[in-house]
Amino acid sequence: MWQQNFAAEGDVYRSRQPMHSCVVSSRPDWTIGDSATKTQTKRRWRLQIDLRRIKEEWDFVAECRRKGVPQAQYCKNGFVDTNTRLLDKIERNSVARQRSRVKDRDKRSNPFVFELSGAQWKELPDSLKEQTHLKEWHIHSTRIQTIPAYIKLFQAMKILDLPKNQITCLPAEIGRLKNLKELNVSFNHLRSIPPELGDCENLERLDCSGNLDLMELPFELSNLKQVTFVDISANKFSSVPICVLRMCRLQWLDISNNNLSDLPQDIDRLEELQSLLLYKNKLTYLPQAMLNLKKLTLLVVSGDDLVELPTALCDASTPLKFISLMDNPIDKTQCQDMDETIESEQDRQHFDKEFMKAYIEDLREREAVPSYTTKVSFSLQL
Repeated sequence: MWQQNFAAEGDVYRSRQPMHSCVVSSRPDWTIGDSATKTQTKRRWRLQIDLRRIKEEWDFVAECRRKGVPQAQYCKNGFVDTNTRLLDKIERNSVARQRSRVKDRDKRSNPFVFELSGAQWKELPDSLKEQTHLKEWHIHSTRIQTIPAYIKLFQAMKILDLPKNQITCLPAEIGRLKNLKELNVSFNHLRSIPPELGDCENLERLDCSGNLDLMELPFELSNLKQVTFVDISANKFSSVPICVLRMCRLQWLDISNNNLSDLPQDIDRLEELQSLLLYKNKLTYLPQAMLNLKKLTLLVVSGDDLVELPTALCDASTPLKFISLMDNPIDKTQCQDMDETIESEQDRQHFDKEFMKAYIEDLREREAVPSYTTKVSFSLQL
């Protein structure tokens, strides 16, 4: 991994990396002595620096190994990156993964949490009906098609996490879950959402993405005044649902991969909106009302048909920090086609969704926007 080349006297190993914390307290005076003495002095001084660099790299590698950091993270083409910020970032990610594993372990051992996964499951186990004390259901990647009406008995339910199943409808009884805070029914086969869901007045997060054939949300969902997150991407919405515009605390709205041709002129009713994802629709313009969204910091309109937008949208006076207009007629830059092969439409939509989430998460992890700009246009291959 480290190559040391000792040829003639004084020819020592040299690192490609710049010296970070390596400081030589006193630099020799090369003006003293004859030519031979000066040369030897220079060699000794350079040797001292190189040896310190080698020691710094060894110490860094030892620290990485102690913290379980893979070699590929800090060693590129045989040379060690001793950037301490890299180590800090890797350590943060490692801690986050460890916390996630602990959280998953605790969740599995929690008597108030029910988990189920696997294609062998076509219906919920009979014993579940008796466990009305449960507060969370986490059911994914099964062949279950229906949620039974007895769900109304689970009055303590706070989280219904039901992604990637084959659910075709939700029971009206779901509206009896007055303590429900999160509902995730993404990547199922839903064609409608029961209006009774509007009775879940404490709901905060709603994810109906990836159902492909979902075309509308019932007006009754206007009663959900605590909702901060709505994801209805990868469906067949031709307009922003009226009920969504009445969710006064909404901060995140993802309605990408639909059939939107325009946005409502009263989009500025969403005064708390911070993130708006509209990519891969049929939008030709953005309304002036967008300028009234004073808390909007992230806007993604990639892969649409935009030919015009409010010019003030790109001014430094707006709160927008990240904006993407890639792959629109208004933008001259064209994205290259992806090489990925996706087996089905739903799998492709799921891939796009996960890619976007990862990209946005990376953006949000940055400590601050670069000091030389307040807006960043990023390229997405969708």
